[in-house]
Order: sequence, then C-alpha cells, then structure tokens
Amino acid sequence: MEQAPPHPDSFWSRFDLREVRFGRNARLFLLSTLIDGIGFSGSQLFFNFYILSLGHGREFLGLVNSIPFFTGLVLGLPLGALSDRIGHRRAMLLGLALMFSMFAVVAITPSTVVLVGAIALYGVGSTLYYLSTTPFMAGVSSTEDRPYLFSLNVAVQTVSSAAGNLLAGFLPGWLGLMLAVPADGPVVYRSVLLLSLAAGSLSIVPLILMRDQKAPAGASAQMTTVRKVVRALALPVVRKLGLPNLLIGIGAAILIPYMNVFFKERFGIPDSMLGLLFGLSAILTAAGTLIGPRLAERMGSKIRAVVMTQGLSIAFLLLLGFWPGLIVAAGAHLIRAALMNMAAPLYSAYGMERAPLDQRALISSVLYLTWQTGWAFGPYVSGFVQERWGFGPLFVTTSIVYALAVAATWVFFHSEQEVTGPADAVPRKG
Repeated sequence: MEQAPPHPDSFWSRFDLREVRFGRNARLFLLSTLIDGIGFSGSQLFFNFYILSLGHGREFLGLVNSIPFFTGLVLGLPLGALSDRIGHRRAMLLGLALMFSMFAVVAITPSTVVLVGAIALYGVGSTLYYLSTTPFMAGVSSTEDRPYLFSLNVAVQTVSSAAGNLLAGFLPGWLGLMLAVPADGPVVYRSVLLLSLAAGSLSIVPLILMRDQKAPAGASAQMTTVRKVVRALALPVVRKLGLPNLLIGIGAAILIPYMNVFFKERFGIPDSMLGLLFGLSAILTAAGTLIGPRLAERMGSKIRAVVMTQGLSIAFLLLLGFWPGLIVAAGAHLIRAALMNMAAPLYSAYGMERAPLDQRALISSVLYLTWQTGWAFGPYVSGFVQERWGFGPLFVTTSIVYALAVAATWVFFHSEQEVTGPADAVPRKG
C-alpha cells in the first residue's frame, strides 16, 4: 500500500484545505459521496420499518439484512478482481447502478421471492462499489494530498448522513398527511424509500462526469486470491488481528442494524425524533474518530486506547438496553456509538503497522472478510431471537462478545512495541 499518513498530531494540527489541491476526479468523488449521504440515508433509516410494515416477521427481516453481507463475503474476492480489471471508476458506476436498480425492485415488488433475489443483487452492487472506492481515491490523489482526501471523504460521509437522517425523519409524517394514510404504514415507508432512492441516485452523475485516467506510475493491482488469504491466515499476527475483528463484527451484527426498531418498539418515539437521534449519533461518531488519535497519543498506546474506549462502551450498551427511560437510553446510545467507533481507526492503524509493507493490502482484505463473516449471519440470528425472546438476550450477548474481543485485544497486543503513524482503515464499526 501507499505510505502511511502523518502522525495524528502533525496531521490534524496542519489540516488546512487551503493548502490541498484536489484534482477534478477527487472533487467529483466527494460530491458523489455528499449526494449519496444526504439522499440515500433515509432508506437506511426506514428500511427495517418498511419490511415489517409489509407484514413480515423479524426472522425474515434478519434474512434480508444478512443477504447483502453474505453475498459480499462470498463474492468479495472476485468482485475486487473485477474492479481491478475494468477500472475502479467503471466498477463504482456499475456497482451504484446495480444497487439503485435493485433497491427500486425491493421497494415496489409484491413478491417475497423477487424481493430476496433483488436484495442479493443489491449486495453484489454494494460490495463492488465499496471495494472500489479506496483504490480509486488512492489513484486520484498525490502522496501528499491522499491523507486529506481519505479523511475528508469520511467527514463528508458522516455529515451528509447526519443531515440526511435529520431530513428523512420528517418525511413519514409529511407524506402521511399528503397521502391521507397512516404515517407508519407500507405506503408511506415505500414512498420514503423511493424518494430517498431518487435523491441518492443523483450521486451517479458526478461519476459519469469523471475522466478516465491512467494509474500512477509504479502502481499495480495486486489481486487477493483465496490461496493468498489462506496463506495469510497461517501468519500468527493475522490470526491475532482477525479474532477481535471477527468478535466485534458478530456482536455488532446481531444488534446494531436494529437500533431503530429497538427505540421505536421500546419507547415509541416518532420518526422525526428517530432521525434526530441517528443524526446526532453520526456527528458524535465523527467527533470520536477525531479525538481517538489524541487519546492514543496521551495514553502512549493505540491498544490501551482501544481497550479503554471499547470497554467503557460496553457499560453504556447495557445501560441502553435495560434502562426504562428514553432520555438516559438515548444518551447512552450516543456515548456508546462514539466510544466504540473511536477505537475502530486506531485498531486498523495498529494492524497496518504490524503488517509487512508488501502484505498490508492482503491483511486488510483478510480483516475485511472476518468483519463480513459476522454480518453475513448475525442479522438473521438476531431476527430469530427477536421473534421469540425480544432484545434483552441480544444486548447481553453483544456485551459478552464485545468483552471477549476487548480481552483478546489486550492479551494479544498490550505488551508489544508500537510504532507511530496510522494507516488505511479497515471497517470495524460496532
């Protein structure tokens, strides 16, 4: 991979976009991210409610939430190879086109079989798109500007998602009045999904306006094959890095996708307040990612910072799950999200520091696959449990799995020498 971004202290203290000169493709990519975040976040906020409003049970909801991740797990490697072969811009275009067209089918089809097939193809498009974004950004930025582009893209994603959630929260109420139908019925939720889809699909336009360009000199695509993954898993450092990542993925997958359902079921909050809550959560999560490097520097160790923030988040997770009052539970949700996600980039950076330079891309892929494994099965298991026993066992199980991940991280890495300089992030939200 490319060289690591600067040390957190020097990076954030010198973060001044007036000194950065992004090219045309980089600027268009950020615009696409902004449009997608504002437009499509409403669909993510209300998708669960739409499926339930159709009369489906929690087990079926778990199935449709698992399918996209399962397809990503199975097809991730060949889709990554396809992206390298056809070019990352074209792969992103193809991925978005497949995502949006299949999501439209999901929103309008009356057939359960068609819905399941469409959500599987949506997962294919989503995987192709997101696997292509990181190498695309690396290819359209210089070594000096690359850390700024990656960080600004995360900031744009977070802020646009927060704005989209805030706006989308009011849509069911407005549409219910306009259409003279219940605001929590399938007609309104389908309308919200389609409006969100229409707005989000405009994110394709900046990608179309981009110019194809040659890869930077000396750059070459290194395909990650199944054989390479198996070989990487034989390395002790990969197994150690992968186990906590797998546990966090499992714990997150059985609970996090259903937070909107939990709040509405437990506290009966309106959709507008739900949008506000998840918008604030996105903002505080972004703030946490900025605070994380400073905390690690003050503690003198990324691993200590990871263990402390993830350990504290477990207490707030249990408070969220079992406190009877909305205000305390909502506050616990916001603090938990910020703490848990504060640790994610620190762990990713540490993992890249431990990896030999020529194996960073491979190890990053392995960590991505361990994360996907939990999400490929966790949402379905969660739906099965919700249908029979509610959310209580899920909060307990997630807390236990998170605690095991924290313990494994500490046992494996607390005594090892660390080096400075964060590297490319691996998904590890929880």
